[in-house]
Amino acid sequence: MKKWLLVLGMITCMIGLTACGGKKEVTPFLTDAEASDYATEQIETLNNVVNQNQQSQVTGEWQLAAMASWEAALEDMGDYQSIVSVEASLDEEDGTINATIQCSKRQAIVEFVIDDQTVTAMTTNVVYTFGETMEKAALNTLLGMGTVFIVLILISVIIACFGFIPKIQAMFSKKSKAEEKAEAVDNTIAQIIEKEELSDDLELVAVIAAAIAASEGAASTDGFVVRSIKRAGNKWQRA
Repeated sequence: MKKWLLVLGMITCMIGLTACGGKKEVTPFLTDAEASDYATEQIETLNNVVNQNQQSQVTGEWQLAAMASWEAALEDMGDYQSIVSVEASLDEEDGTINATIQCSKRQAIVEFVIDDQTVTAMTTNVVYTFGETMEKAALNTLLGMGTVFIVLILISVIIACFGFIPKIQAMFSKKSKAEEKAEAVDNTIAQIIEKEELSDDLELVAVIAAAIAASEGAASTDGFVVRSIKRAGNKWQRA
């Protein structure tokens, strides 16, 4: 008897827990019809503003962002035509509304994000076909791989140029050594010329001293000192 009472008590507890854990019913703050009407009104208003070039009249933050998203998608989706369907996922305060629209080129999905019963964002996303999506993916892959290969080729060229750097350095070092040798030769020649000029001056001094001693009748040039020698132009030639 006690066992049956224990089993009955456990069953009762399980039923109570199940009842307590049941999902609370949520009443959306907008019905599906109201959400559809709201999305349609906002989309048509935005389309009219863009078509009539009245963007300057838009001042709200999320409205400006919504208009920028709409204009960015216009080239791919084309002109707006009609609402295809509206799906709302709302609770008592928050949620999203997704409106599928038909345009002249492609369909697009306009998403409204609602927080505290207020729209905070509106974005326009173009719906591409599977082929278009794959084409974009292939182009992105080729672009990425092409960029990688170009960078690898540049790195290979740079590494290959490292072999020429020592040769270029050797060429410049040879030039600098040749210049140093030429400078040394020039210095040597200048020193030789200077010594020759000095020896010529000494010989000239000795000749002048001997001439003066002879004119004075002296036996040697010990008493004569030549202080300086100056050229007198044509007088040397006359002498």
